[in-house]
Amino acid sequence: MAKHEDLPVPVFSSLEPVYGGGSQLEEAELRFGRLKSKFVEVFGQDPDVFARSPGRVNLIGEHIDYEGYSVLPMAIRQDTIVAIRKHGAGESPKLLRIANVNDKYTMCTYPADPEQVKYKGYYEFAKLKGVDVGVPVGLDVLIDGTVPTGSGLSSSAAFVCASTIAIMATFDVSFPKKEIAQLTCECERHIGTQSGGMDQAISVMAKSGFAELIDFNPIRATDVQLPAGGSFVLAHSLAESQKAVTAATNYNNRVVECRLAAIVLAIKLRMKPQQAIAEVKTLSDVEGLCVSFASDHHGSSDPVIAVKEFLKEEPYTAEEIEKIIEESLPSVFSNSPTSLDVLKVAKHFKLFQMKTSAIGPGEILLNRASHVYSEARRVHSFRDTVLSDLSEEEMLKKLGDLMNESHYSCSILYECSCPELEELVKICRDNGALGARLTGAGWGGCAVALVKESIVPQFILNLKDQFYRSRIDKGVINKSDLGLYVFASKPSSGAAVFKF
Repeated sequence: MAKHEDLPVPVFSSLEPVYGGGSQLEEAELRFGRLKSKFVEVFGQDPDVFARSPGRVNLIGEHIDYEGYSVLPMAIRQDTIVAIRKHGAGESPKLLRIANVNDKYTMCTYPADPEQVKYKGYYEFAKLKGVDVGVPVGLDVLIDGTVPTGSGLSSSAAFVCASTIAIMATFDVSFPKKEIAQLTCECERHIGTQSGGMDQAISVMAKSGFAELIDFNPIRATDVQLPAGGSFVLAHSLAESQKAVTAATNYNNRVVECRLAAIVLAIKLRMKPQQAIAEVKTLSDVEGLCVSFASDHHGSSDPVIAVKEFLKEEPYTAEEIEKIIEESLPSVFSNSPTSLDVLKVAKHFKLFQMKTSAIGPGEILLNRASHVYSEARRVHSFRDTVLSDLSEEEMLKKLGDLMNESHYSCSILYECSCPELEELVKICRDNGALGARLTGAGWGGCAVALVKESIVPQFILNLKDQFYRSRIDKGVINKSDLGLYVFASKPSSGAAVFKF
């Protein structure tokens, strides 16, 4: 039997396999009906196919996918649907026409030119795979999305994955899910963020009822059955996470700092500078060296021991790093325009630092490498706990503890939280959450809380009263929209194609 990641995206003739039954199916039927009617209204003809891809919530494993480490997300029911029609070879003019069901987005029109970035991704990938793509033709595309933007729930990945799968479907070609996940990850990097691949992998490979342990190099997914007595509640901090806009100072800055930490560690552990620059791309590349040092000198397998030994506490200047690596930083990152953007604005690089924290008392290690290594361990502890013989009560408590540790690490060591998220996480814990943490890139977006199934309705009411009521009174959001900002979620289905 083929592995999950080796299978193609499934094609269905009805909505039930993805949306189930009851009110959720009725809602989906209405939505697809409106989408089809809008498509005919805008383009004058029916769509050929529909493709959908969901958003996701990352349960644990933040900011470590781009370092080569496993993560543990699940798909949510909110998704992006793309309706598409391929023009005939004789239709003129040959255009890509892209519209949205929401009229606030104006229709975009581009020439159907495979040399243009709007179209070349599919053509280049298909040709690489030996597919005869034929002459360029126009496409009509209509988009409908329910994943909140800027929420940390991967609205962008849902959009990129659904669009890619729709184009493939209308050209009647398919590829294994793992290849689509890799392609869409590379596509999303065109917006300027150095994505690690988690968002696209779970959107494409998710299965209803399961979270997934996503491994990289190669990409693969392993089902993780979550305990039935717990539910995950998602709550938006109402601080929009503009990952692409702030990439040079936030998201991509952390990617660069991790690469520099890895190179410096490699050199301190006796790798030649030129070799380190050429071979070390992520902290996972030097974990073995760090573990060997810890084992030889301290009888431990903890790579953080090497981090504490070899990275100095104060922030590094560019000049200090260049002296260690014997190379200029622009030269090291010459093939990465987004990394060069980071270098232009960065005044220093926090590889390992002592600082008094405003969030927690005393001296706190602010350390990118420590976060990555400790978070990677928490991912596997999370999965091991789910597979253990613990009682459900003990299991839920342990999972909650791991989520709390993850948030502390993200907030203090990785500095990717914000005041709104800190307030929201505290309110979640004060109201009975076994664990609560930021999810997604951070700097805004959502928190995810593990809550006993029996208290979910009251828990959500308490969040509405203690966090959202003041925002409603100030006009930040409308009371009628609260369901978009706080909701419980079970693991949902991954990407699919519909041909009716």
